[in-house]
Amino acid sequence: MPIRKIILANPRGFCAGVVRAIEVVERALDLLSTPIYVFHEIVHNQHVVKRLSGRGVVFVNHLDEVPDNSVCIFSAHGVSPAVRQLAAGKQLQVVDATCPLVTKVHMEAIRFTREGYSLVLIGHPGHDEVEGTMGEAPMHLVSSVEDVENLQVSDPDKVIYLTQTTLSLDDTAQIVEALRARYPRLTAPPKDDICYATQNRQNAVKDVARQVDLLLVVGSSNSSNSLRLTETAQAAGVPAYLVNDESEIRPEWLDQAEVVGVTAGASAPEVIVMQVVDRLRSSRAVPVEGLELEDERVHFAIPQELVQIAAE
Repeated sequence: MPIRKIILANPRGFCAGVVRAIEVVERALDLLSTPIYVFHEIVHNQHVVKRLSGRGVVFVNHLDEVPDNSVCIFSAHGVSPAVRQLAAGKQLQVVDATCPLVTKVHMEAIRFTREGYSLVLIGHPGHDEVEGTMGEAPMHLVSSVEDVENLQVSDPDKVIYLTQTTLSLDDTAQIVEALRARYPRLTAPPKDDICYATQNRQNAVKDVARQVDLLLVVGSSNSSNSLRLTETAQAAGVPAYLVNDESEIRPEWLDQAEVVGVTAGASAPEVIVMQVVDRLRSSRAVPVEGLELEDERVHFAIPQELVQIAAE
């Protein structure tokens, strides 16, 4: 069945935290000599990581891979205090590209621990962001309603939950409901921890899902927010597939799809989205809706330590 129309979700792709993190690395490459080390992938996207690796960036998962006195950039996902201490011991010139919205969750963990709360973090085990947040204070990690049933906290009347910033709104709501049923005096964070970009992209997918036969989500398999977009469409009853780029599109997915939706996770470049669209069009004049990206009007400043290192 030939594709009759392609609908692009709006907004999609890069968020302000990802734009800032990539800009930090690119400015460092312009100002400083290579190699430049980055602790963890700067953002969870294979194409971004490959492009920056080609310019002299070395991505590492352990700081013992970084020579003493080197420049080391912390990824957008944040790090624990233990990592910062290790970096200081190695006299690394650190540039912190942590998303400010992730930093907000870290600050909440510190604040509410000092105030005597038991902390519950809703998130996915092993994710870089979760590991960094859990390093800030003692807390319990839950990733499902079933996990809530096994929780044991010191003071059931003084519990607060925090969340990984890239979760599904719907799944998180179910876990919060279970937490509140178990701990009626549960405290919520002062502001929602799930970031604006995650919320906006999930809402856009819900809108598009009502209009399409199939949704393709552009993003890498280790991108939490990209996986959540796929799940959001599937929960709405629409077949959805996560693809790193156009080469991963399977022809059989399109057999019964007249209208195809496309979106992208917060770390996926727009150029890859357009390559996916081109593959779907297959040189035919298929109309594409939603080409112009919405401006979310959010901007995060570049860390001052990058300017200071360059001036030394």
